[in-house]
Amino acid sequence: MKEILKPGAVLLIICVIAAFALGMVNELTADRIADQRAAKNEVAKQAVLPTAASFTDLGEDALATVVADYAPVTGVYIGVDASGATVGYVFKSTPSGFGGPVEVITGIDMEGNITGLRIGSHSETPGLGAKSVEPAFYEQFAGKSADTYVGVSKTSAEGNDIQAITGATISSSAIVSGVNASIDAYHMLVEGGNGN
Repeated sequence: MKEILKPGAVLLIICVIAAFALGMVNELTADRIADQRAAKNEVAKQAVLPTAASFTDLGEDALATVVADYAPVTGVYIGVDASGATVGYVFKSTPSGFGGPVEVITGIDMEGNITGLRIGSHSETPGLGAKSVEPAFYEQFAGKSADTYVGVSKTSAEGNDIQAITGATISSSAIVSGVNASIDAYHMLVEGGNGN
């Protein structure tokens, strides 16, 4: 019995020390991780709506309406120029891709054009759906009209369609569904006047 208790007690002590150390490291790095995440989000917003000088959050009530009515949209930011005039919106959506939620950041200007798209965190398959973070994929969205939905083409993209990633149609379609939900939310904000 002692042969079992002694190693068990040693293992318990090691686990307690390791858990305490991990907890301390997490506590010490949590603020830095949050700051890095916020900085990365700012870079993504600027990349998808480059005419904006700064961004403000959409009001709580309007955001609650957007999130409730236009899933998978989870966040909306108003882009303003140096004079404070609204130049467009940035939408964050999290549609379900092949490997789970895909963070899609979409910019739409006040003229109704998609100004850019970036992919944030995702669990898509390396070499397939993960190619969505490459410029060859996300640059297809810039200049598309927000007057109609964006489509996905497996062969050749025309009009408001984009070319799907070869072998990753599910990932491509998920990203497009996030963009199209953002288009719907954009129209509600612009036509309903809830974003200014």
